[in-house]
Amino acid sequence: MTDNSEILPELPDTPQGADYTGDDIKTLVWYEHIRLRPGMYIGKLGDGSQSDDGIYVLAKEVIDNAIDEYMMGFGKQIAVDVDERSVSVRDYGRGIPLDKVADVSSKMNTGAKYDSKAFKKSVGLNGVGIKAVNALSTDFYIKSVRDGMQHAIEFKEGKMVKDFGIEPTDEPNGTLVRFTPDSTLFREYRYREEYLIQLVKNYTFLNTGLSIYLNGKKYYSRYGLLDLLKENLTTEPLYPIIHLKGDDIEAVITHTRQFGEEYYSFVNGQHTSQGGTHLTAFREAVSRTIKEFSGKNFEYSDIRSGMVAAISIKVEEPMFESQTKTKLGSRDMGPEGPTVAKFIGDFIKKELDNYLHINRDTADILIKKVQENERERKAMAGVTKIVREKAKKAAINNKKLLDCRVHLSDTRGNEDRKNASSIFITEGDSAAGSITKIRDVETQAVFSLRGKPLNTYGMPLVDVYKNDEFALLRAALNIEDSIDDLRYNKVIIATDADVDGMHIRLLLLTYFLQFFPELIKKGHVYVLQTPLFRVRNKATTRRTGTKNAKKSSSKPTDDTHYCYNDEERAAAIAKFGANAEITRFKGLGEISPEEFRGFIGPDIRLDRVTLRKEDAVDELLEFYMGKNTSERQNFIIDNLVVEDDSEIS
Repeated sequence: MTDNSEILPELPDTPQGADYTGDDIKTLVWYEHIRLRPGMYIGKLGDGSQSDDGIYVLAKEVIDNAIDEYMMGFGKQIAVDVDERSVSVRDYGRGIPLDKVADVSSKMNTGAKYDSKAFKKSVGLNGVGIKAVNALSTDFYIKSVRDGMQHAIEFKEGKMVKDFGIEPTDEPNGTLVRFTPDSTLFREYRYREEYLIQLVKNYTFLNTGLSIYLNGKKYYSRYGLLDLLKENLTTEPLYPIIHLKGDDIEAVITHTRQFGEEYYSFVNGQHTSQGGTHLTAFREAVSRTIKEFSGKNFEYSDIRSGMVAAISIKVEEPMFESQTKTKLGSRDMGPEGPTVAKFIGDFIKKELDNYLHINRDTADILIKKVQENERERKAMAGVTKIVREKAKKAAINNKKLLDCRVHLSDTRGNEDRKNASSIFITEGDSAAGSITKIRDVETQAVFSLRGKPLNTYGMPLVDVYKNDEFALLRAALNIEDSIDDLRYNKVIIATDADVDGMHIRLLLLTYFLQFFPELIKKGHVYVLQTPLFRVRNKATTRRTGTKNAKKSSSKPTDDTHYCYNDEERAAAIAKFGANAEITRFKGLGEISPEEFRGFIGPDIRLDRVTLRKEDAVDELLEFYMGKNTSERQNFIIDNLVVEDDSEIS
């Protein structure tokens, strides 16, 4: 036997953690675990500024239960009342069995949806959702009404504080849930109406005949996904929207002049924003069916370029990849059903093929669009590799991108940190320098533009693709092949608050609107708001000295105010009176790094770029970014504002 004593490391007399005992083993109460690990149940926390922030997930969990009642044939209306801090949801379904109100609210893995007879194709399956809402709320109230009797219970942070017992009532059947998210978890949160409206609209699109009253306003859909696509289209379709319906499946398809693909997918009424097995099967089936119908050897990418479509299916016992249910993982339609791929493939093959044979005018326009895509791709083939290699080398040599450590595309890690990842697109090195010196290197990247970008409106794709600046930007964002690979959650346009800065902003937005509209539609594009003015108290400045004044915090103080508009400036001037010293910031490079720290830190002001149906993108771009016309010149003259700098030092 070999003696290894001479080569073994010397061990410490008392190994670290030697006092590990049974006292170190903890069993958490159900609500304690949810509050300790909320991300497991609702994804990221957030403050309500993003549509997928936790406060909206809480609202969805409650509304989902009301929707499930409607899907089972009970209750044709739901009342949702929301202010900035609290939510109330009242459905008119069957109501929770009165003796189980406490259990479904506060016992994990408790619910009726394990029994597919009661809820055959519902969204909530794990008996967790409403318990998470309860645990993450400072106040949670639930009441069930059944056949003239009601049972109400009140909770705080998951702990029951009052059981009102079972008592008679004149109210109609159904369930009422009221809750206020815990502000110690969702810091400085507030509900935004625009996200709630979209949430409610999606519910009505997927449940034709259901009326949802959001703060008293009625939302209703007659034509389902057809209404949804019309609502979300921001450019005219090339042909009438194809609408296909069957048992447990509905689909709508069209093409537009936009680039890329755009899909909306749903399972049992749940918006699967990250797609899943059903969306993969749908894209494959549509491509294969159109290719076979045409009799030509089209590539699938040519068939799908410019496609805007939506797919909704109903699945028994669906499996999602997380509790937030944004991506379907199910392979089968149910325990005894076909695979998801076969179910969707068979439906699309039959219904879409029939539609194209019957509606020849639509089919001809569709095939013509695919042929245009094919010609464009072939024209691009010779330059794609060259442009990508050139952009890659230029990015390395010129150091256009100062990257951060955390990216949206990271497969593992903290969801809040990944969603905090951002990239500032700046004009020139001076602005980039100020941001670079004080940015958070973990989550904030910087990309510096060289001069004004190209006006891409109306230009052929191949000419736009060759442009060096946009090639570098695409490489930085990692969107060459698909925006699914986007590296940063927020793409922030950070330009000067002057005419040139505004022009650069418009040129960038024109590029995104034409070639990557999904970046905007999915809420990734923002504009950085920086102060136009700094108003200081001259008396204080003289006492403390200029040097100390320059080191002051970027947050408003008793002696310094940073103003983002004329109203804020007027208020600051009124406060300091004759001692007001006003500085106009016309360029980001004029703002010192120390001052800039607050403008891109926790108090950052961002305006999200949004797209609505009424924006009419084609007409908008033609008017503002097309060739000069007398109409646009007259618009500029009529809306010209002359700034008075007389009081600015």
